[in-house]
Amino acid sequence: MITSLCIPDLSSIREAARDFIRNGMGDRTVFAFYGKMGAGKTTFIKAICEELGVEDVINSPTFAIVNEYRSAHTGELIYHFDFYRIQKQSEAQDLGVEDYFYSGALCFIEWPENAEELLPDDTVRLSISACGDGRREIRIH
Repeated sequence: MITSLCIPDLSSIREAARDFIRNGMGDRTVFAFYGKMGAGKTTFIKAICEELGVEDVINSPTFAIVNEYRSAHTGELIYHFDFYRIQKQSEAQDLGVEDYFYSGALCFIEWPENAEELLPDDTVRLSISACGDGRREIRIH
């Protein structure tokens, strides 16, 4: 499993997404994306989903909390969460997020720190940071 990725610029993001799918996902299904506002969490998740065959419009579910997509290649369900607006862990519990996390479907989570205690033990955690010159660094742990 890879431990870091460098995305030199936006034109390289699909290549980085393919690399992550091939070498960073393994058999895991829950992925938590950490990073400051504007770091590129949504953009990277969008690229991953597109590489997985999602044909729907992919955007951050900031107000809906969760978006559901389906891969046109495999029929696999993919859930995209944005917990930015979650104030208390109980709000996430009320949405039934644990049912999603343990469903076997892929789950990509932005702002996971707002529901950290609900994440499965085997969640793959990715930290995304902007390097100031347009590059993005992604650390996988």
